[in-house]
Amino acid sequence: MAATHPTHGRSTAKQGWATGMTAFAAIMLMIAGILAVMRGISAIAEDEVFVSTPNYIFQFDLTGWGWTHLALGVVAVLVSLGLFQGSGWARVVGVGIAALVIIANFLSLPTYPVWSVIMIAMSGFVIWALCTPRRGDA
Repeated sequence: MAATHPTHGRSTAKQGWATGMTAFAAIMLMIAGILAVMRGISAIAEDEVFVSTPNYIFQFDLTGWGWTHLALGVVAVLVSLGLFQGSGWARVVGVGIAALVIIANFLSLPTYPVWSVIMIAMSGFVIWALCTPRRGDA
């Protein structure tokens, strides 16, 4: 008789939606992490893809900034693997890593502006998806 309960369909739909959002967040965080790793390697190698902006208020060494992106990327990939396994800690750490990726990309806007904006948007979607209630919550 549970199938005829008026809220049963909505509850199942909410659970499916929340599960789908966690999978979406895991995939997006993994993509963002892999791209951050590649960006970090490019910066460490001091590749020619980065623009030099001498009058920007934040001045960073390109190699040091590459290591920052590389580390954030590796942690993002590891956290995304935890999200795929449904770990509770990964949801919390995922929000924190995505927030750090947003900050890192904001600070690197002058060196790679379009890509930084794309990564900020991707990380914003990750935070939104991880903050969506899942089964057992709300």
